[in-house]
Amino acid sequence: MGWVSAGDYEVALEAGKVVCRNGKGRRLKSVPAKLNEDPAVVGLRQLTEWLDRHERRCLSDVEQWMVRSLPVPTAVLARVWPDPAWQTALRDVVVTGADGGVAGFLRDVDPDRGLGLVDLDGDTVRITPDIVHVPHPVLLEDLDELREFAVELEVRQNVEQLFREVWHRPADLAPDATSVDTYAGGVFKELRFLHGRVTQLGYRSRGGYAVCPVVEDGAAVEARIWIGEHDGYDAYDTETGPLGWTDASGRALTAAEVGPVAWSEGMRMAAALYAGRDVEDEERAA
Repeated sequence: MGWVSAGDYEVALEAGKVVCRNGKGRRLKSVPAKLNEDPAVVGLRQLTEWLDRHERRCLSDVEQWMVRSLPVPTAVLARVWPDPAWQTALRDVVVTGADGGVAGFLRDVDPDRGLGLVDLDGDTVRITPDIVHVPHPVLLEDLDELREFAVELEVRQNVEQLFREVWHRPADLAPDATSVDTYAGGVFKELRFLHGRVTQLGYRSRGGYAVCPVVEDGAAVEARIWIGEHDGYDAYDTETGPLGWTDASGRALTAAEVGPVAWSEGMRMAAALYAGRDVEDEERAA
């Protein structure tokens, strides 16, 4: 972006920040306080805020494609690829074709030549499928090998895909079980601390539960864990409860009915909440 006049100075955006130079072209260490209300400075700062929101939204959208295993038309990728924010979100994600097989790491999208990928042999290839998927890592059979290959290629994914923690349903879990207590009993000194952690991690709370919605094979599933309900006494302590899953009607699902993505994402939420528990109290109790 070029320089914009702001009184006797000029301002511009550089690496997401407003920078300033004086009339002689000398860069200043900071924007003078008297320019804080200048329309050019205000406009650039508002643009910076919008760009930040846009980048977060792009990352969130690609993550939703992954968590929901949504088919993504190649034409859509070609349309958004020129946008640097979309490129940042999409670059180096693993994509699979219609048959579910790993196609490679996404490096380029061209409306005429299709997708540019680094395949599993390390070669740069072009493919022209109508749709692709950004698979959840729990669905990738060769996840460990893909992680090793990504390290060799020095792949840096901005959307957490390959190195996202995954959980598989234990083989010894009763198929009719409707909850798991692996991460139950995490004590928080005050209810507001746990609710704040839910928000900080990007989850929602409803009716005393932290919830994580997932769409798997076209069906809506919600993982939920008890965190305590706001009732005007947020200073009271609370603890994480068992983790369970429900369908769109609110019916509790058995372990056998929970798909691999919903299971993994639910356990991921429960583990992240449990990690913020009051460890000092646990150590004193021990």
